[in-house]
Amino acid sequence: MSIMLSSPSEMSSNKIEPLANEESDTNFQSDGDQSGNSGFCGYLLSFFSFLLVFLTFPVSVWFCMKIVQEYERAVIFRLGRLLGGAKGPGLFWIIPCVDTFRKVDLRTVSFEIPPQEVLTKDSVTIMVDAVVYYRIFNPTVSITKVENANRATQMIAQTTLRNMLGTKSLADILKDREEMSDQMEAVLYAASKNWGIKVERVELKDVKLPTSLQRAMAAEAEATRDARAKVIAADGEMKASRALKEAADVMSESPAALQLRYMQTLTEIATERNSTIVFPLPIDLISSFMRR
Repeated sequence: MSIMLSSPSEMSSNKIEPLANEESDTNFQSDGDQSGNSGFCGYLLSFFSFLLVFLTFPVSVWFCMKIVQEYERAVIFRLGRLLGGAKGPGLFWIIPCVDTFRKVDLRTVSFEIPPQEVLTKDSVTIMVDAVVYYRIFNPTVSITKVENANRATQMIAQTTLRNMLGTKSLADILKDREEMSDQMEAVLYAASKNWGIKVERVELKDVKLPTSLQRAMAAEAEATRDARAKVIAADGEMKASRALKEAADVMSESPAALQLRYMQTLTEIATERNSTIVFPLPIDLISSFMRR
């Protein structure tokens, strides 16, 4: 005769497992009974609905017949349960008092994201707004998986815009708008595809900078332009001085060339300024005075 001893922990676990199994069995039975009861009531209500349609024929036909447009689909619920897939476009039938349906628009919808105050990576506060284009590609999921698909898409677009711009610097936001739009589109589609929504396009409309930052950027740009202009002017003067030096070297080799240049200058002055009186002096005379 052998006696098996078990520890208190094993005894407690052995007690817990049957309790859990009993609990699940009880839940399963209650669910089964509930589904069975709802199924019986459903059959009964459907029977009376068919009977009512038959007794009121042909007037009841106008209440059973429904039409949806080419760009719409109808999701039908019978006694609160989803009945197959989406119906349409065109004509479809329902049972009054038992069936309900909701229309879903499949056209592309656009909405504007209100201006969002965003703190960039380099600690600059900006206001950014955008436009999002999306459409519903699965009407059944958009009705059964989310309460309001349009509202949910708009809210997640706002949060995604703030979160994504918060990881970028101001220079990246102003320079890489197309890349940021593509990244935001991919993030929104990954988040909303489980709701039956396809985000087609995202566009950043405007980036509003603070007034103080605009003045600082304008002053910086003006200083940069002034510095560039001074560098260009200095470079031009240096090149001009080199050209004048080369010209002076050439003219020093031939005194007649200097005389011709002198006469050409007098001709230009006489042509441009007629009121100017020029008294030419021979250069040889000036040179003789300079030697003394």
